[in-house]
Amino acid sequence: MGIKRRYWAWAAAPLALALPAVTGCESTGTDTSTADARAKPTAAPSSTPVARVCAKPAAGPVKAPAGAVTVDPAVVGDLAAKTRNNPPNTTFWLRPGKHRLDPDRYAQVIPKQGNRYLGAPGAVLDGRKTNQYAFGGSARDVTIRHLTVQRFVAPHDEGVVNHDSADGWVIEHATIQNNSGAGLMAGARQRVRASCLRGNGQYGMNAYKATGRISGLVVEGNEITGNNTGDWERRRKGCGCTGGVKFWAVNGADVRGNWVHGNRGTGLWADTNNNDFRIENNVVEANDGAALIYETSYNAVIRNNTIRRNNWVEGRRQADRGDNFPFATVYLSESGGEPRIRARTDKIEVYRNVLEDNWSGITLWENADRFCNSPANTSSGDCTLLVRDTDRCANPAIAEPPLYADCRWKTQRVDIHDNRFVLDKSVVKCTAKCDRMAVLANYGTYPDWSPYKGKRVAEAITHEQHNRWHDNVYRGPWKFVVQDPSQVLDPGHWQGPPYQQDAGSTFAERAGG
Repeated sequence: MGIKRRYWAWAAAPLALALPAVTGCESTGTDTSTADARAKPTAAPSSTPVARVCAKPAAGPVKAPAGAVTVDPAVVGDLAAKTRNNPPNTTFWLRPGKHRLDPDRYAQVIPKQGNRYLGAPGAVLDGRKTNQYAFGGSARDVTIRHLTVQRFVAPHDEGVVNHDSADGWVIEHATIQNNSGAGLMAGARQRVRASCLRGNGQYGMNAYKATGRISGLVVEGNEITGNNTGDWERRRKGCGCTGGVKFWAVNGADVRGNWVHGNRGTGLWADTNNNDFRIENNVVEANDGAALIYETSYNAVIRNNTIRRNNWVEGRRQADRGDNFPFATVYLSESGGEPRIRARTDKIEVYRNVLEDNWSGITLWENADRFCNSPANTSSGDCTLLVRDTDRCANPAIAEPPLYADCRWKTQRVDIHDNRFVLDKSVVKCTAKCDRMAVLANYGTYPDWSPYKGKRVAEAITHEQHNRWHDNVYRGPWKFVVQDPSQVLDPGHWQGPPYQQDAGSTFAERAGG
């Protein structure tokens, strides 16, 4: 499943929705105990609620609800045994204390359809660094509330809760922490609300289903922090296999009102044939890498988010290595609006966000050598949502319409407006390469039969694919990269011909202006 963020070979190489306020949130500051090498978060604006659920989890029921089966923490394996011995649609109440499974790596709870698991105050399901999975199986419509799940050791790319990505699960007021792999997997119609996804080895949640696509996913009012403790991008260089949350082939997701902070690597990462996302009213801050990556995906609204102090670690690392690529805090890679794919929008629209003191701003990128059947397509053999038969994307048919357009993911129809971009280099502690917006591609070079060689993709993303910045507010010394990293413009040249970007926008050199 791993995907590298970008490949390039430069010329030298061969519908707005009104949403209710998120509950369980408050406008407070953040914990500033992050290591000095990372960005330290500050208090959120009073208008932006912060889902501070890890410090203040909502308490579960102190008594067993009527008709519930009581689970005893003193009996090892009691939860799994009582689940086996009771019918579907049973409610289980876990008494206070540390609940354990049998001491076997594959011991786990296999819910039946409609089961509900409620934790009393202080109820913990502990894998003791022995059990791989907490809850698995294919049963639909399972609910887990007010329960802490911790210290399970799921393998790489696997998850602890809803291990088998069953559909219709609800996870609310849960704390899922200090596990290996992913704290959560996801199935269709899954709801993850007001939960703490903290300190997991790879992902807070891995929204991946081995067969089929995930639809109707809601991630709302959660605190997602400190994940990727295993530092997998360093262990498997370029794997693209980490994040606070990773989304794969999700068709329809609402990601709103979350506090995504202090993750090693990317905060939110949608990767490969996702579509129809609403990413709104989140606070995304102090992640080592980008706040948001939307990669080889389609049709999204990104609005009303507070995005600050992200990408200080990864951006600075690449700059120190001499890499001139505009690593950004919002990175749209081979992703765009596509009217032929049904969604609540036919664009990628980025508006009414505040981006403050991040390492750079927004980069629109398209790899000229990444398309169906190309060796540079790192999407595990996937093709675009416009081509059912991947084999069709081959010479000579790919050189002609419609396959010339449909065999590649395109960064197109991106509308960036009414945002506020603030950069104070003294805060970020940088002198260069942290101050850029960008729209660019590489020089196409391979394979031999590629119809996308040369500058044609760079020309298209810059001039022909309806990518626009307008009516934004800039405070600080912003620069703009076009076509390739060698072309860095000041605001006047960015607004002038032939680019004519940021009509109606205002610029001030000082961040506080």
